[in-house]
Amino acid sequence: MRLLGALVGLLISFALPIFAQQKETVDPQTIEQLIAFGKKYDEAENNNDAAALAAFFTEDAVFVTNTGPVYGRQAIEKWFTDDFQEWHHSNKLHKDDQNPPRIIGTADNIALSGEWSVTIQGKTGDPIQVKGHYSVIFTREGNDWKLRMSTWNVTPAPAAPEAGRTQRINQEISKPTDTN
Repeated sequence: MRLLGALVGLLISFALPIFAQQKETVDPQTIEQLIAFGKKYDEAENNNDAAALAAFFTEDAVFVTNTGPVYGRQAIEKWFTDDFQEWHHSNKLHKDDQNPPRIIGTADNIALSGEWSVTIQGKTGDPIQVKGHYSVIFTREGNDWKLRMSTWNVTPAPAAPEAGRTQRINQEISKPTDTN
């Protein structure tokens, strides 16, 4: 009888994680909708269209930028408007992580993360390639998906090697040793 109880307990302990994983699984139709959402978002950014980008957010959204959070759709639109006055965006692409989207609480709230890149150019100077990582929380409003929270960072460019350092190291290595 104890063995039977132990086996039932073991089976339940294996079944609960499997059930929890299935509960967090996002259906394929929703994944397709989120992929289409991402393409439209990238297109709006490539068009430098602040109003179109702001329309992707809920009224009470939080947009966490590299300089701090921005609260609400109107403020997010202003943030993009100001950014586009300083920088022209092009070649915006994003790539979702290999981890699938996750349900947060209910199927109407989805978390997703990945990498992004964009080319920006100021009024003077050469284009600059910028990239980083992002995370978002989507929420369903009617039949549409909106961003409730979006965060991003900028991945720093690799540091340039110290000028001449490699050359000096190679010279030190190749010096003949004194055998006196």
